[in-house]
Amino acid sequence: MGDVIKFVRPSATALKQARKETAKGRTLCSRGFHRWVIDARKQFDVEQGRLVTLHRCTRCAATKTSLT
Repeated sequence: MGDVIKFVRPSATALKQARKETAKGRTLCSRGFHRWVIDARKQFDVEQGRLVTLHRCTRCAATKTSLT
């Protein structure tokens, strides 16, 4: 015969932390809702010869450029 193992239900805070960990990869940025902020370090594109605005996401550090 096998041993009987008692089942212990996790607490509410432990369940909340577990849900938070599983959703970590599925954040707003992965669904296209970035928080864009203008990055003022790079303003001139040598290849195009124009002024560009570099936008950087504060959550995931993704970048996009737009012409000014």
